[in-house]
Amino acid sequence: MSLNNSSNIFLDSVPSNTNRFQVNVINENHESSAMANDNTDPPHYEETSFGDEAQKRLRISFRPGNQECYDNFLQSGETAKTDASFHAYDSHTNTYYLQTFGHNTMDAVPKIEYYRNTGSISGPKVNRPSLLEIHEQLAKNVAITPSSADRVANGDGIPGDEQAENKEDDQAGVVKFGWVKGVLVRCMLNIWGVMLFIRLSWIVGEAGIGLGVLIILLSTMVTSITGLSTSAIATNGFVRGGGAYYLISRSLGPEFGGSIGLIFAFANAVAVAMYVVGFAETVVDLLKESDSMMVDPSNDIRIIGSITVVILLGISVAGMEWEAKAQVILLVILLIAIVNFFIGTVIPSNNEKKSRGFFNYQASIFAENFGPRFTKGEGFFSVFAIFFPAATGILAGANISGDLEDPQDAIPRGTMLAIFITTIAYLGVAICVGACVVRDATGNMNDTIISGMNCNGSAACGLGYDFSRCRHEPCQYGLMNNFQVMSMVSGFGPLITAGIFSATLSSALASLVSAPKVFQALCKDNIYKALQFFAKGYGKNNEPLRGYILTFLIAMAFILIAELNTIAPIISNFFLASYALINFSCFHASYAKSPGWRPAYGIYNMWVSLFGAVLCCAVMFVINWWAAVITYVIEFFLYVYVTYKKPDVNWGSSTQALSYVSALDNALELTTVEDHVKNFRPQCIVLTGGPMTRPALLDITHAFTKNSGLCICCEVFVGPRKLCVKEMNSGMAKKQAWLIKNKIKAFYAAVAADCFRDGVRSLLQASGLGRMKPNTLVIGYKKNWRKAPLTEIENYVGIIHDAFDFEIGVVIVRISQGFDISQVLQVQEELERLEQERLALEATIKDNECEEESGGIRGLFKKAGKLNITKTTPKKDGNINTIQSMHVGEFNQKLVEASTQFKKKQEKGTIDVWWLFDDGGLTLLIPYILTLRKKWKDCKLRIYVGGKINRIEEEKIAMASLLSKFRIKFADIHIIGDINIKPNKESWKVFEEMIEPYRLHESCKDLTTAEKLKRETPWKITDAELEAVKEKSYRQVRLNELLQERSRAANLIVLSLPVARKGSISDLLYMAWLEILTKNLPPVLLVRGNHKNVLTFYS
Repeated sequence: MSLNNSSNIFLDSVPSNTNRFQVNVINENHESSAMANDNTDPPHYEETSFGDEAQKRLRISFRPGNQECYDNFLQSGETAKTDASFHAYDSHTNTYYLQTFGHNTMDAVPKIEYYRNTGSISGPKVNRPSLLEIHEQLAKNVAITPSSADRVANGDGIPGDEQAENKEDDQAGVVKFGWVKGVLVRCMLNIWGVMLFIRLSWIVGEAGIGLGVLIILLSTMVTSITGLSTSAIATNGFVRGGGAYYLISRSLGPEFGGSIGLIFAFANAVAVAMYVVGFAETVVDLLKESDSMMVDPSNDIRIIGSITVVILLGISVAGMEWEAKAQVILLVILLIAIVNFFIGTVIPSNNEKKSRGFFNYQASIFAENFGPRFTKGEGFFSVFAIFFPAATGILAGANISGDLEDPQDAIPRGTMLAIFITTIAYLGVAICVGACVVRDATGNMNDTIISGMNCNGSAACGLGYDFSRCRHEPCQYGLMNNFQVMSMVSGFGPLITAGIFSATLSSALASLVSAPKVFQALCKDNIYKALQFFAKGYGKNNEPLRGYILTFLIAMAFILIAELNTIAPIISNFFLASYALINFSCFHASYAKSPGWRPAYGIYNMWVSLFGAVLCCAVMFVINWWAAVITYVIEFFLYVYVTYKKPDVNWGSSTQALSYVSALDNALELTTVEDHVKNFRPQCIVLTGGPMTRPALLDITHAFTKNSGLCICCEVFVGPRKLCVKEMNSGMAKKQAWLIKNKIKAFYAAVAADCFRDGVRSLLQASGLGRMKPNTLVIGYKKNWRKAPLTEIENYVGIIHDAFDFEIGVVIVRISQGFDISQVLQVQEELERLEQERLALEATIKDNECEEESGGIRGLFKKAGKLNITKTTPKKDGNINTIQSMHVGEFNQKLVEASTQFKKKQEKGTIDVWWLFDDGGLTLLIPYILTLRKKWKDCKLRIYVGGKINRIEEEKIAMASLLSKFRIKFADIHIIGDINIKPNKESWKVFEEMIEPYRLHESCKDLTTAEKLKRETPWKITDAELEAVKEKSYRQVRLNELLQERSRAANLIVLSLPVARKGSISDLLYMAWLEILTKNLPPVLLVRGNHKNVLTFYS
């Protein structure tokens, strides 16, 4: 098919396949359109063309017999794909272009493949065309083959497609569950526990029907709120395996998720033992009745429990499909048992059952049992604590989220419906048993009312039985005394026993599956590196067999210990802690107001979720206060551990969202407060380039900004805009990551500019946010200024002028070896590359040798053997700071050592502060902050100030008084009275020789020649300029003599930076001043504040 730009021509040269539709170009003229389509059906689809001619439209038309095919296409919802032979062809360049809406453009239509994560099991990830590819000019010399162009245009062609297709084939045999079998069945089985059959009647007896219903509803309120929160989180994006751990970790981050995930998995593992022991106890009771004990009750429980766990393990390991079938069978048995109970309540009671307190539905019994009658030691909260574990288990479906077909739909629907059904069942059983059975009964059929006897007014008395002696002596029957009331009431007692078996075994099986699944998800995230062994899965369902074995061993251990009454409250609190965090996760995500929080399940409220979290925490203390304390201690310990380890994960948690909101609010709040001198702190722009290329400059700046001020590492990319922007964008994340990896609390910023000075000027004006704007510029000293091009010197000095123009302080740092170690890094990168190539070649030869041993091609190995590669064991120490294997000539070892000098702890010594000019106090504040750091704490401050020779003592006292008011500790104060005397001849000669190549010497030439030289070389130092600032030049040379004399042994020198007046001091003369001032000295900081106070002695 081809398209012609003329308005009335449509060339149909290629026969159409049945899965294709053609694009006709038609006019707006309705008559011609009608004539063109005279013999075809009316079109079903029309859309505006994005072509060059706005008055033309594209209309879908069908060839005879193809409309039905297209209708099927629309119903199936598949993405339209053009045939491989359909391409717009550029006849001038022979280049194929990509097709969108049938036009030549790389812009792609929205598709789900663009939004998948890499390695998604739901399908391959496709990369959309980048903004650069769409924005830049299309490369005419790059041809795209028809097949590849068509596949990419339709979002199908990506590298590794074949592997993705193979992966999909591998997923073909994976067992996935719907919302009924996967969530509803599991949650119902886990919620309907043994409590339903054994303890619910006792709870009604203690609390009465009224408070009993309230206890059930209160428990349901906790689980319902948690269910709503779970549903909201589960529908806010794709849910993978891991259940509660996955939901919490992706919402609150790895710290909360990692801590709760571990104890939640452990709680499920121990819960297996609890449920199995409950099953074993019931079996042992049956053995007692038939007098068939094996050893003794305790050991029989251990034996039966161990056998049961082995059988359950076998069902689990056999696969999720077998486990699901077993769950369905157990649910059927459980439902039959419950129905059996309700049927039993309407079957007329016989004398034996009446003597045991069962009289069918009686209004008098209902009225008598409606109020509470707590026995000694019991109360509302104690009874609630006993019942509440029966309402848990709502996460049974979510825990196997990785095995669900559609977790986003299955978890909310299955969980909430399970809570509703089980609550109705609990309420029904509680009300029915309270309306049928009295609280106390003797079980003696002879305890009937004889005519003439006085009735004690109880419901049983009114129904012909006298159970009054139960007030004085213990009885064995009735709601308060008999745990087997449901068996007695039911139509067929053994079915209740079967229900107990079903409830215990189903709960045990669900926990046995949940624990490994949650634990595997936790291990896969590598939060606890020591547990990585358990992350491996087996088979198409990725079954955690290692986790099954671990869960089995934990369950066996607790079955053999048989002290479950002690551990049970802790396990219940572990589950409640999970519920609390799920509710808090929902609240936190809502409160953070992140645009990414868009749950499809809208029936939730952030404040209700918060109330649910508080309620869960309160219930924890109600159940058992010491167990709650233990739970919080364990969770806090794990939280601190994970926070300390800082796992390398980024899940877009609500914690991150709230941190952003908090930072934004604080930044906005700062703008409403005027700056105050007491809160001043150095906020620095550091011209490091790439932060790894000048580490020493960054280290010394970080030393006085860490935890107290802003530090921004800045880089200016100079050159062609297109190349600079590309290089800048590609390195931003890497360089910020380097700062984080090296624990440097700083930001990285970069700009692209036509010249270096323009870039720095942009940074000085635009960097920062609100009150968090830089107030100090930190640059390294330009050591090579005498060899550098003139433009570089102009830019360097111009940057200092610009900073002063913007009222920003300047710090120039000089060390003897310089800062730039980029050449060393390049050598190291090259060595690493060569080492990787060598290892890869060795691996190839080793593989070839293995193939040769198994009959491979031998000629290839003979050639490989001639390579004579020496195999060496690579060193485990990957520190690239020093490379001892290289010759000294290949890189400057001293430079590498100098680049790390500020990382080390400084030896005991001094920081000499030459506070010659009052700049507002920055020259004094920076060294004071340094002395507060651990690395500099052994260095004392020595203060040097200028003064008059005849007033040295007075000025020393005055300075000491000022420093005391500033509360700055110092070791000594020196008043320098001879600063303004001339330097010695040798020092001055060095300075003259330094500036000689840059002098104009116009006084030695005639006026015309001098003027011509000034025009041709305006950058040179004139004699007039040198004479005008001769005193200042003397001062710089003299200061160097004093520094050599007094501070040569200092760890660091902090010195007032001389200011060059614009238009008066040439750039080269200023550089000569800085050179002679700091020559042959320890590390020097030349500091000049913006002449606004940064120190105050007022409170």
